[in-house]
Amino acid sequence: MKHLLILLILLCTTGFGQAGMQAQALYFPPPGQTWATVDPIADLNWCQENLDTLQTFLQERDSKAFIILKGGKIAVEWYYDDFTKDSLWYWASAGKSLTSTLVGIAQQEGFLDLDDPSSDYLGTGWTSCDPQDEAKITVRHQLTMTTGLDDGLGDADCTDPQCLECLAEPGSRWAYHNAPYTLLDGVITGATGVPINQYFATRIGNKIGAVGLYIKLDYNNVFFSRPRDMARFGLLIQARGKWDGTPVLADTNYYNLMVNTSQNLNKSYGYLWWLNGKGQHMLPGLQFKFNQDLIPTAPADLFAALGKNDQKIYVVPSQDLVVIRMGNTAGPTLPALSGFDSQLWTLIGDLPCTSSLGEEDARSTLRIVPNPTAGLMHIQNLPEGSSWVVRDMLGTVILTGSTSDVNLQGFSPGSYVLTVNHAHRAPVAEIFQVR
Repeated sequence: MKHLLILLILLCTTGFGQAGMQAQALYFPPPGQTWATVDPIADLNWCQENLDTLQTFLQERDSKAFIILKGGKIAVEWYYDDFTKDSLWYWASAGKSLTSTLVGIAQQEGFLDLDDPSSDYLGTGWTSCDPQDEAKITVRHQLTMTTGLDDGLGDADCTDPQCLECLAEPGSRWAYHNAPYTLLDGVITGATGVPINQYFATRIGNKIGAVGLYIKLDYNNVFFSRPRDMARFGLLIQARGKWDGTPVLADTNYYNLMVNTSQNLNKSYGYLWWLNGKGQHMLPGLQFKFNQDLIPTAPADLFAALGKNDQKIYVVPSQDLVVIRMGNTAGPTLPALSGFDSQLWTLIGDLPCTSSLGEEDARSTLRIVPNPTAGLMHIQNLPEGSSWVVRDMLGTVILTGSTSDVNLQGFSPGSYVLTVNHAHRAPVAEIFQVR
């Protein structure tokens, strides 16, 4: 722990507004602390009352840092408790999207090909599968969460060969599995001969003025940075891999594949990026599909890096927005998507004094309280004529109803999914916990 703290200290030291701010005129901050701002009230016509509501919501949800970039400039920058712009925090699984970008750079430099067997870079025997089955798993399968490895063998983070058993043909099953993702770090190092932190610094960090570090915690390789470093990365991705005209991820084909549907199993998943507006999505730990957008209250073209305990990078090209959030969990502890996403984007959508996000139904305020619950739960703002279904995390239907009050007494402790259906509205799904 002492060495970790020393390392982190060294790391620290070394509407939507006006239509004239288009992507081609993005602002890129220089290295250091200088970063231009835009006034959210005077320049973007956002309402002070709604900004205050958003700020209070974030504070109540145990946030540490929150930034909104508009056209690359800082429109909102809030910190909570003793957290500052120089404080370090972990990205959790939001770091997956950074790793995906590094894989794309390694391919553009000719070090690897996505269709190469992963064993070319990890060595044979990196799984406990038969050699011929292991050889079918490619780098692309790792990027798309379709390795076919069994994610239900106890510790899904375990990268030891005995933890990695073949369950399905690669490409035939989508499962949010941390271990094959984590091993992409080994793929990058094996292909390039460069340690992952050095590769990040030379290929991305130094070019965009961002400082960060992958740190090994148990099996996971977790990325740490300051909030503005996270925002710089989001801005790079908004700019399609270029920084102030300089290519960083120059492979346009890879970029397009990265932030679009990568397979037919989970339409809301690219190359380790989550995608909105696809009309269907799957969630970590589940093998059934929700027939709705990933975040129904958000713009359809949003894509996101989503991490445990609600570490977030949202990119919205159509509105020139990058939004980042760091902090503790805003509700039940979940590996990626949570109810926080929909609630947050309802409030962001309400920021303009004259909303530009469309129909009221697109910004549902449906909530389930309390969450977690000890037995009785209430569905706030349940539309008249709705019905709901409660499923366990295996997708089994265990309760149905249509009233605002839900009796969960006798339920085993754990996580469940409530899906609300209405004949004239898109379904809304929320995850809750029973204690």
